[in-house]
Amino acid sequence: MLLFPNCRPESNNDNNKISESSALVFPEGFLFGVSSSAYQIEGAHNADGKGESNWDRFSNTPGNVIINGNVTADHYNRYKEDVLLLKELGVKSYRFSVAWTRIFPEGTGQVNQKGIDFYKDLVRLLRENNIEPIVTLFHWDLPQKLEDKGGWSNRETIDAFENYAKTMFVALGTDVTWWTTFNEPWVTCFMGYWMGRYAPGKKDLPVALQCTHNILVAHGKAVKAIRTINPKAKIGITLDLQMALPADQNNPDDVTAARIVNDSHHAWFADPIYFGKYPQNIIDLYAKEKVSLPVIQPGDMEVINQPVDYLGLNYYYTDRFSLAKENGKGWWPYGVESPKNEKTIYLDKSIDTTGLYTLLSYLDNKYNHPELLVTENGCWTDDFINHKGEVNDEYRIEYVYQHLKMCRKAIDKGVKVIGYTNWSFLDDYEWGSFGRMGMVYVDFKTQKRIIKKSGYWYSECIKNNRFQLD
Repeated sequence: MLLFPNCRPESNNDNNKISESSALVFPEGFLFGVSSSAYQIEGAHNADGKGESNWDRFSNTPGNVIINGNVTADHYNRYKEDVLLLKELGVKSYRFSVAWTRIFPEGTGQVNQKGIDFYKDLVRLLRENNIEPIVTLFHWDLPQKLEDKGGWSNRETIDAFENYAKTMFVALGTDVTWWTTFNEPWVTCFMGYWMGRYAPGKKDLPVALQCTHNILVAHGKAVKAIRTINPKAKIGITLDLQMALPADQNNPDDVTAARIVNDSHHAWFADPIYFGKYPQNIIDLYAKEKVSLPVIQPGDMEVINQPVDYLGLNYYYTDRFSLAKENGKGWWPYGVESPKNEKTIYLDKSIDTTGLYTLLSYLDNKYNHPELLVTENGCWTDDFINHKGEVNDEYRIEYVYQHLKMCRKAIDKGVKVIGYTNWSFLDDYEWGSFGRMGMVYVDFKTQKRIIKKSGYWYSECIKNNRFQLD
């Protein structure tokens, strides 16, 4: 997930006002859950035959980040305890990712059975406690041995991923129904290979674009594979789909900027999957600026254009963009500060709960009414343990409730929202520092876990299928 500090939901905006007596009831079978990812909570970075990932390398290289993820919440050694916490939370589903390097330490080659055994036992315990596992195959941590060969810019990585995906499909078998191929490929490609802020820390736009295409081909091959291995499985992809709005709706350049962001961020990944082609306006933009486009081999688009069972979306906030020349790249949008009358958080992100409803409606209309799973939504608050030994995170409760209201509103309009998965299960490693985004507090020195007030609230609401603030 993306770094998201200090949420303070807007309460003065009429669009966000919610009566505290309002109760939200969801359809039977709605997937209420929590999320995590391997690198963010597992720790044990070199235990039991695990190989080095590009995030292991990146976070342990001085100057890249504040702290590494070598230990984080130590979930690898505490997963049995953590499953009991999931049971206490009463969640219906748990979304987690597999560390590729636990299965294939070098990305390819011989399987590491201890890695397989870990995830098989985790899934077994989830099933025994009536928790639906939602397994993500790739959440940003690529085997370093593959990164050394060019990472996602090298087509050999596609074949390696297909083999890894097939291995997991067979290993976990029918115990896992819900699969996600990739989490937020935009972040992997653009923040990792163009902006240099995340692993592997490169700064090359044409390389980043080639990575996007290769990841989509890998996604399509995994989808094709599971149809043979487990025909009853449900598989999709998760995209980070923040809303982009113009800084000034009356400025044509700003309107263009918002459109560029949405199409290069959302449609660049979703259009090939659903329509078998990249958005033409973004292709034209890159061509105009003489940016090398991805090399597309014969048959690639057909492979990408595989039917998926659902689209996962991660939504946290709304961004505003301008196309003014001052950024040095007049053709590329840049984010601007939110208006003064709106609550903001650090990084100038505007909390806009109605943005989730707008996004759900947009996806429903554009992609012919797909099933939509909210795979991440949550906030970072300044949580602390009080004198009673409790963590009272009132802001998180309000934040979650307000976004659930938008899910319910979308369902009422006929949008096929099938679940809501809060980020995150545990306080975790937020890609450079430790973050307080969990419904369970983690003392990173002692590894003590404390369910927060939001966790108890969420649990009670799920049990009664009745979400309200009072």
